[in-house]
Amino acid sequence: MRILVTGGAGYIGSHFVTQALKNGFSELIVVDDLSTGFKTRLPEKVEFHQLDLASETTQSRLTYILEQNIDAVVHFAANKAVAESVVNPEKYFHTNIGATVNLLSAMRQANVTKIVLSSSAAVYGEPSVPIVYEDTPCYPINPYGQSKLVSEMALENASNAWGLEAIALRYFNVAGALNPSLADTTSTNLMPAILDRITHNQVLQIFGNDYCTSDGTCIRDYIHILDLVDAHLAALNNLRASREPRLTTFNVGTGFGSSVLEIVKAFQSLPDVDVKYQYAPRRPGDPASLTANVDKIAEQLSWQAKYTTRDIVKSVIDNPPLTS
Repeated sequence: MRILVTGGAGYIGSHFVTQALKNGFSELIVVDDLSTGFKTRLPEKVEFHQLDLASETTQSRLTYILEQNIDAVVHFAANKAVAESVVNPEKYFHTNIGATVNLLSAMRQANVTKIVLSSSAAVYGEPSVPIVYEDTPCYPINPYGQSKLVSEMALENASNAWGLEAIALRYFNVAGALNPSLADTTSTNLMPAILDRITHNQVLQIFGNDYCTSDGTCIRDYIHILDLVDAHLAALNNLRASREPRLTTFNVGTGFGSSVLEIVKAFQSLPDVDVKYQYAPRRPGDPASLTANVDKIAEQLSWQAKYTTRDIVKSVIDNPPLTS
């Protein structure tokens, strides 16, 4: 199976490339604009093209790449910081939606009909229930979540219009690393933010301690990066056997929620780890609680998370990014 991986030099994309190669997917082509990714994360034998998927001039070159016997696409390329999306929504609509639309147009022209989309639990917004199912109504409360929901809509429309076979994986909170060279170099998500504050002996800001949760801090479903990659491999194997044009969505999480304060304490429980923290006002666009129901992906893709929250926390500590 010959696969095009967009955003393959990013944190999640590079983990996918590494693990896909180990699992027999030997023909991988990576496209990345390197705005947040690093080419050094990729094995030398992987074909690489530096390309901005959202650019108006992209489609012809992307179509040419897809016409080189590509069987499926795994689409990671996107901006993903919720807080940034609130203050710069235009960037998120242009980059995330624009890239998806350009990609789908090129796929249609090249007659490539299979795709796995990197979506997000942010599409649910702030649901009235603590545990969300795939059919829970989607009312995203920030531009990042909106951009992911519109991208899902674009896939569904393509399925109806020209036979796209698509799986959208709605990630919950991803963390951890296989090794330091692949580790998350950003500090926008909680666990890399904690590592960054530990590394630089700084105080962690916990945004909000007055939510309607057990300790007043936000609750999230945290998933190990290696579990997330396994979900993509399961999705690809499902698409390989599929001949039915449609969009199928799956939650990708553990089904278990942890509060921000519980994560901080999990770091503090490790030897020689000290996390200083203080409370700060809530950030706009942050729901109080978001945890996945994962029955559907277990039943249809035979996938379930293997790693615990403590495994994830230890992985973050054991694999600090080389650029930190």
